[in-house]
Amino acid sequence: MNILLLGSGGRESAFAWKISQSPLCSQLFIAPGNAGTGAFGKNVNIQATNFAGIREFVLQNNVQLVLVGPEEPLVKGIHDYFLADEDLKSIPVIGPREEGAKLEGSKNFSKAFMRRHFIPTAASASFTINSLNEGLSYLETHKYPVVLKADGLAAGKGVLICQTVEEAQTELVAMLQDAKFGEASSTVVIEEFLTGIELSVFVLTDGHTYKILPEAKDYKRIGEGDTGLNTGGMGSISPVPFADAAFMKKVEDQIVKPTIAGLKSDHIPYKGFIFIGLMNDNGDPYVIEYNVRMGDPETESVMPRIESDFVDLLLGVAHENLAEKELKVSDKTAATVMLVASGYPGTYLKGKVISGLDNIRDSHIFHAGTTLEDGLIKTSGGRVLAVTSLQDTMFDAVQQAVADAGRVYYDGRYFRTDIGFDLL
Repeated sequence: MNILLLGSGGRESAFAWKISQSPLCSQLFIAPGNAGTGAFGKNVNIQATNFAGIREFVLQNNVQLVLVGPEEPLVKGIHDYFLADEDLKSIPVIGPREEGAKLEGSKNFSKAFMRRHFIPTAASASFTINSLNEGLSYLETHKYPVVLKADGLAAGKGVLICQTVEEAQTELVAMLQDAKFGEASSTVVIEEFLTGIELSVFVLTDGHTYKILPEAKDYKRIGEGDTGLNTGGMGSISPVPFADAAFMKKVEDQIVKPTIAGLKSDHIPYKGFIFIGLMNDNGDPYVIEYNVRMGDPETESVMPRIESDFVDLLLGVAHENLAEKELKVSDKTAATVMLVASGYPGTYLKGKVISGLDNIRDSHIFHAGTTLEDGLIKTSGGRVLAVTSLQDTMFDAVQQAVADAGRVYYDGRYFRTDIGFDLL
């Protein structure tokens, strides 16, 4: 079958690598893809939010399945677009419809969903410009630190952790009155700060049943020892040692099952991934956030651990018979190290020639922010490459990924060498 994968990052590179291994896939198209995805299929110069362009391509190329990588097309309703079109409605889209995508597209919506279905999460309250004064008063009574979240999509930048009431009030005014994050912060969710260790749990669902994919832990801070500015993710580890059977049973019983049941009882059809960002607080899981797609760089650690046919799992979602499909997971550990551009996560260098990709010994390279120009692979994003090694132990996986990351070069290259050290 012909498959269209939407997106251009490291997550999509890992998807493309995995899909290309399936005998069920005869032709893989990636729109728009990057300099690395072309090794696994054919890149197509169409943006993931260009619904009309995607429609034309799908019909011209007999595409029989569409996998949506990033959140933006889902929040903008690509699944609904297909269902509303007579020529497209029979083509399965893996990713929720617009109503389900609100779990990520609106923090306010997702918090209300969790409260309604008794899913453990941090206490919160939401405010708009019309209730700014109430928000400022609320912050005077709150314990600190406190978390301020822009309601809408803010490219991973809309979450602030404030240490004092003065800082929190200043930021609330900046978000609501000065539109610090644009339309995304027209509503702000203020919530209690949870302490513990974070991890990501990934669920694939056909709307009725589900499979829990390998969990992962990502590393957000730019600096060694988890210091400095937040990024989109500097690396990841899967499996997570503290997510043992007892903890994962709590996650399934207290979070996964109520989430799937809640979607059904709210009459929200949902086919695709649910990324559950969790806090492990003394052995109890709390939901920090939902995302409606796989994480990045977690996908680069999760995909190498899935030994079963990934396309067959996607078809299980499409045909609502996921329960009949096999999910086989490797016992090995995957460690991912992200190579980024100088200046990231601020203003970063672009257009630098990448060399040494052939020097990799025992890792997979997943391209993220790369482009192909005149036969040369160049940097084009803040996060440039993900290097993932799958080994028998976490120590070996981390060592190998770091060693292979060091074999790749471009001007301004930077990566953390301590991914996973807190778990060793």
